[in-house]
Amino acid sequence: MIDARRLLSDLQRVVRDLEADLRGRVAGEPSVRRAWEAEFEAARSSERTGLAFEVWRDQRVTQVAVGWVLACVFTRFCEDNGLLDDVWLSGPGERLAEVRDRQLHYGREHLGSSDLDYLEAALDRLAAVPVTAALVDTHNPRTLLAPTPDAATRLLEFWRRIDPASGRLAHDLTDRSLQTRFLGDLYQNLSEQARKDYALLQTPEFVAEFILDRTLDPAIEEFGLATVRLIDPACGSGHFLLGAFARLLSGWQELEPGTDVQLLVGRVLDQVAGVDINPYAAAIARFRLVVAAIRACGIRRLVDAPAWRLHVAIGDSLLFGASDSGQVRAGDRGEGPFVYSYEDAAEMKEVLGQRYHAVVGNPLYITVKNPVLNRAYRERWNACAGQYAMSVPFAQRIFDLAVDSGSTGQITANSL
Repeated sequence: MIDARRLLSDLQRVVRDLEADLRGRVAGEPSVRRAWEAEFEAARSSERTGLAFEVWRDQRVTQVAVGWVLACVFTRFCEDNGLLDDVWLSGPGERLAEVRDRQLHYGREHLGSSDLDYLEAALDRLAAVPVTAALVDTHNPRTLLAPTPDAATRLLEFWRRIDPASGRLAHDLTDRSLQTRFLGDLYQNLSEQARKDYALLQTPEFVAEFILDRTLDPAIEEFGLATVRLIDPACGSGHFLLGAFARLLSGWQELEPGTDVQLLVGRVLDQVAGVDINPYAAAIARFRLVVAAIRACGIRRLVDAPAWRLHVAIGDSLLFGASDSGQVRAGDRGEGPFVYSYEDAAEMKEVLGQRYHAVVGNPLYITVKNPVLNRAYRERWNACAGQYAMSVPFAQRIFDLAVDSGSTGQITANSL
């Protein structure tokens, strides 16, 4: 059984260690610093940020550190539950000895390699499977900067640490029911700084279900199961997406009980879309959808999963995407907006270029501290006036994404 509270507490320390290591690389290695300064200047000149370089750098360092940690969490979850055939990171019982033997063998086959090389090889196995590739490819900020080999050693040893009190592995991610709710806790609390910057707060399940009762269900009734599409433009760790997935799949199974469930799952994944500005939020939402899909199909190995396409994009849904309101949108000017390497402009255009029959969300309720973004949101969303909260432009964005007579639902501060 996954001890989510203990895992979170320990991983918070791991994130801080990686942040210090990565920050040292940016400060101490001229080539790294120049590359980061160049991207910062490009972001600033394109009005994607108005922060000082040091603040921007620290936010980016956190994203990279969390990217490495989450890639390990995804891999360990898949290893511990048999979704990956071989064990490379760690595991309870005899698997711990197995991974140590495997790493020794890897070192003999790759002379001169470091623990970082081994760690990257362990994580890259997810990239070899189409349905999980986006979890560890350029969509994951970990690809922006690697930790030092010493930090990689500490990260590997963390996953192999023995609890002195029990004599067993400190962290076991085995859950044969493949439940991923614990990832919501990681999303919200893995980094204190990210929690403040993004006002991270996972939506309680009963609230998500309440909103879906009043948005997705009426949309299905009005537009039909085969037509309806849902989007959450601030999807976080994916609670609304998971709830919509379950409801739509149940509807299809009732309507077409003889159809192969893998085909039905593919249909449902094409009916659900999400966007989040936080890359590790989007990664968690993607992973949870993948696990929900394979669980629904009874698949026990990732390699046996179809190459389903997930419509979860990383980016700022307030800056990307067109509307018929007559306001200028990022992407309509010149050669288009600046995008970070972990963002995908084409994917954002596809996801936000459509209208949806149900639009839901639990957006941020903070004011915008970044002056450039504050100005950009005011230019694009006429509801922004005075000292507005982020929920204001998101409310307008939600209606902007809905088809005529579509169902919309946004959690307000008063409803919580």
